Amino acid sequence: MTPPPTACAEAPADARTDAVAVAPTAGVTPGPAPTAAPATTSGPVTGGLLVLVGMLLVALNLRAAVTSLGALLDEVRTGLALSGTMAGFVTTLPTIAFAALGALTPWLVRRWPAARVLILAMLALTVGQVLRVVTDSAAVFVLTSALALAGIAVANILLPMLVKQHFPHRTGLVTGAYTMALTVGTTVAAASAVPVAHAFGSWRAGLGVWAALAAVAVLPWVPLALRARAARRAATTTAAPAPRVRIRPERTRLGWAMAVYFGAQSLSGYAIMGWLAQLFRDAGYRAETAGLLLAGVTALGVPVALLMPTLAGRLRTLLPLVLSLTAFSTAAYLGLALAPHGLAPLWVLLLALGQGAFPLILTTIGLRARTAEGTVALSAFAQSTGYVIAALGPLLVGILYEATGGWTAPIGFLLGALAVQTTAGMVIARPRFIEDER
Repeated sequence: MTPPPTACAEAPADARTDAVAVAPTAGVTPGPAPTAAPATTSGPVTGGLLVLVGMLLVALNLRAAVTSLGALLDEVRTGLALSGTMAGFVTTLPTIAFAALGALTPWLVRRWPAARVLILAMLALTVGQVLRVVTDSAAVFVLTSALALAGIAVANILLPMLVKQHFPHRTGLVTGAYTMALTVGTTVAAASAVPVAHAFGSWRAGLGVWAALAAVAVLPWVPLALRARAARRAATTTAAPAPRVRIRPERTRLGWAMAVYFGAQSLSGYAIMGWLAQLFRDAGYRAETAGLLLAGVTALGVPVALLMPTLAGRLRTLLPLVLSLTAFSTAAYLGLALAPHGLAPLWVLLLALGQGAFPLILTTIGLRARTAEGTVALSAFAQSTGYVIAALGPLLVGILYEATGGWTAPIGFLLGALAVQTTAGMVIARPRFIEDER
């Protein structure tokens, strides 16, 4: 389903970078060549399908540890006697971890196969989630949460690279599938954490249950890691490695535009998750109804997450999508400012459509790089820098809300962020490649 604009993606056969080599795409525009290794042949079950299953399992875990904690934050604060400052730090820890630790991922995949790195990432997520629910120490809880988030941060960066390597002709479809899995995991964890905690009589169960899902996500990558080791050994005996060309997105206009777009859309997403329910409560809705309206944004985002990458893959320029998403978000913000109660379901729908910017930027990371090396470099820079920007969203919305006692100023701030997002989106909309901008 990948159209001509994305058909230029080349899948390198680098044993260091992944477990299964993929044949180069026909009609590739020459670009910087990754380290060469002999191509291997993999069947649909043992190769591509196993990678896809592994990616979907990883994606299910990418927000569960975060949203389950958000749903049970009051119980955790009481159980661990967290101060207000410590609780605030815990809520900002994900964006800090994603920004700081995600930047290390290119260094990791230059040294070890991606399958091995993902095993370590999912093990860190598993162990971190287990340890944080068995401690009575607030400090240990924060440190083990950071361990779990480190695993998520690395996996965040690797998934776009794996799409480029294993599914160069299915970029939109596979990105849509794993983004939908991410959205489902986010929604299910947020919705079920409290019921699970109540069923077992402890917030620890509501958080700890997700460690099992992370452990399951390790399994598909074990045979792939073993295959990567065998391919690497074969490569060292048959050919000398070609010199690597290091790609530096931070030195390019495209890299910064990607980072700003990712950051601005994440800023609005985190602000919505953190404050939308409060906005609806201030508008006169009961707490339960306000929570359902917030959940509606995530639930309606599931089909958007599946369809957006497909649409992006079929268009030569992404400008129509960028402008459409801006229009949806603008209408939603204005509606929330002017009539938050009367047409709340409509504003929720428009917000969900506008948040399609998240799957769009994940797809664009793959579309704007020729090689796996380019994809992981661009993914790391865009996400790490973007999460630094995103961390400001909930904080500044809260400051403006407290200072003004209303929602006009916070919504005005989000509209300003949307303008920045749109400007960056216009830069990344046209076909170009990060390897060409070194």
